[in-house]
Amino acid sequence: MAAAEDAASTGTIPVQQLRAGDHAFAGYGDDDAGRDVVAAFVWAGLANREKVMVFAAPRLTEAEVWSRLDAPGPLLGAARDRGQLVVSSMRALIHPARSFTPQRQWQRIEEETDRALAEGYRGLRTYIDMHWVGDLDADIAVMMYRESHAEHLFTDRPYTEICAYDSRWFSPEVLAAMHRAHPCRLLPHLGALHAEHTAAMVRLAGEADIATREEFIAAVREGLARSAEARRLTVDLSQLSFLSAACAVDLLRLAASAAHDRIEVRCRSAVARILRQADAGHVPNLFISEVSR
Repeated sequence: MAAAEDAASTGTIPVQQLRAGDHAFAGYGDDDAGRDVVAAFVWAGLANREKVMVFAAPRLTEAEVWSRLDAPGPLLGAARDRGQLVVSSMRALIHPARSFTPQRQWQRIEEETDRALAEGYRGLRTYIDMHWVGDLDADIAVMMYRESHAEHLFTDRPYTEICAYDSRWFSPEVLAAMHRAHPCRLLPHLGALHAEHTAAMVRLAGEADIATREEFIAAVREGLARSAEARRLTVDLSQLSFLSAACAVDLLRLAASAAHDRIEVRCRSAVARILRQADAGHVPNLFISEVSR
């Protein structure tokens, strides 16, 4: 069974699952955290023939930004030379305005999105480190208004944005509000696994492999325990970017030993293929529902 999903992403997802129309929150707590996230975001955009703009923390030099994106060698040179990948700053984006206003930033992002399309790219994606707020001495409340009222930038437009917040600089109250304001939140690094539970569903996002196998097993077991009385559980794997064969076997083993009447697994075609190769067809209470985006 297949179902189409046309809305933008919601919830906690890995960076690999971002797509046009997504407005994502990313948090980090040290200078090296999140480097793999921004690099993966950039490379995915280039591979998808999108234009990519990186607004890094103002304290970083342009050379430092390039080194973070392109270790260990100059593989991004061609994209930089043709203008597909741009390293810039919020000061440069809103120029000649000296002070930040939501209206000026919105205007410039819309112009850059239109420019990317005119240049033949599929859309625009931006990575914005929110340290620009301090650099421009912007009002925090005004910035929060921008973040929570930016839907028009993403509606029916091929624009994707990550807003990266340093937890050492922003207050817990601001971080919590901005976490809620963004339709999707990113896992903090590649290879992470995130689980969310309701009474009848366990939702897993990220990567289920040897490094996160115990977390994966524990999350499925908890889902089965929470739904034991209802005897029905949905295991949502649609936001997994990787499922190892071992984790697939673990899921089938747990399903086969459960007293549940129905365990529905929602997943993408690649994950469904792994489950079927692991003999999912011989687990009578397990049903696979393929979803696509």
